[in-house]
Amino acid sequence: MSSTTSTDTPTDTGTEFAAPRPDELAALFVGRTRPPRPSALSASLTFGRRALLKIKHVPEQLFDVTAFPIMMVLMYTYLFGGALAGSVSAYIQFLLPGILVMSVVMITMYTGVSVNTDIEKGVFDRFRTLPIWRPAPMVGYLLGDVVRYLIASAVMMCVGLAIGYRPDGGVVGVLLGVALLLVFSFAFSWIWTMFGLLLRSEKSVMGVSMMVIFPLTFLSNVFVDPRTMPGWLQAFVNNSPVTHLATSVRELMAGNWPAADIAWTLGWSALFVAVFGAVTMRLYNRK
Repeated sequence: MSSTTSTDTPTDTGTEFAAPRPDELAALFVGRTRPPRPSALSASLTFGRRALLKIKHVPEQLFDVTAFPIMMVLMYTYLFGGALAGSVSAYIQFLLPGILVMSVVMITMYTGVSVNTDIEKGVFDRFRTLPIWRPAPMVGYLLGDVVRYLIASAVMMCVGLAIGYRPDGGVVGVLLGVALLLVFSFAFSWIWTMFGLLLRSEKSVMGVSMMVIFPLTFLSNVFVDPRTMPGWLQAFVNNSPVTHLATSVRELMAGNWPAADIAWTLGWSALFVAVFGAVTMRLYNRK
């Protein structure tokens, strides 16, 4: 009787895997082409999407663009409408474009708060190491906030229409007014990005922002015609960027074309981007 022998070692089939040598690995990776560098627009839109995702996960951030505008419209209309214009329906025609400007301009300060928060968390250290267009993170913040401004504008227009506001300029006039407001707000937000990089805490950013925004918005023609003000105050109010913006938005929604005020508004916007955008990027590169 023949006996069979068994073994636990596998037989050599000649198909064993041989690890590549270091020189072979180097040749493999060198031969590959690198993915293209993202364009400035693509990188900015990506960071803008990141800003919107933060709102998605923390929807309470929309409080300032929903509840706050509604409160502002109703409070100022019904408190001052009868005293200043004789009736609520008459005052809302003057007030709504102005209060729309005021509300959107006031919420621009949250751009600086968001920038400062990310700096405190160390996120910007990672952004600076990425092979992207350098201003992309900043522009992304501003693009994300433009969506917030658009939501605030839509909410306020709906409330205004519900309580009697009727724009003579129709849909086209309203869209032109809101578009101009978004352009100005985008440019104005560069001031707060500068403060977000310059100051050491988000409370400091909010405090300084309110010190700048309150005089600009209240010392304007948002609530009343400046012709009733003292001469020295009229000189300031008539040359305020918020006054030019409020007049432009008000006249566009009324169906008029205030060329001078539109030119002033666009000029202020270009100045804000040129000055504060440059300062912001200088601080960002040295932070």
